[in-house]
Amino acid sequence: MDQQSLNAVLGQAQAFFASKGLRFTRQREALVTLIFRNDDHFRPEDLLPKLRKKDGAVSRATIYRTILLLVESGMLREISLGGGERLYDPNFLKSPNHNHLVCVDCKEIIEFEDLNIDVMQNCITRRLGFSPTQKAIRIEGSCDRLRLLGSCANFKGGKSRRTARR
Repeated sequence: MDQQSLNAVLGQAQAFFASKGLRFTRQREALVTLIFRNDDHFRPEDLLPKLRKKDGAVSRATIYRTILLLVESGMLREISLGGGERLYDPNFLKSPNHNHLVCVDCKEIIEFEDLNIDVMQNCITRRLGFSPTQKAIRIEGSCDRLRLLGSCANFKGGKSRRTARR
């Protein structure tokens, strides 16, 4: 994310925190900067070591509370991988209509956009009398690499969920 866009995101976050009566501390600013400088999906626990390199005073609680507030503000989206595992997606700010393919074996997430899906979602919501406030599609499946080759660079060992269900 370029600096101008990052400044806009920081301003949006600061305004949201102020609307909730909360301070936008330097730790929160550092966290928001870290999250939005990168388009990658992340786990909150992955951020702690990166933030502590810059500011040893950042706590795990600050990270989790700030992420929940960013989700509430609509700046971040939560992606459930099942089994209680969650990732967070900052990329939808640039690309609000993207969707996700999630491999149930290796947890790889592939983002995609498709104009046909957007048209279909709009037709369905209008036909059923809805005004969507948020649209997202998540398709779960097994990646072809594991099925065809018997291995996948992202697979972390053990039995695949696909095999375990048989």
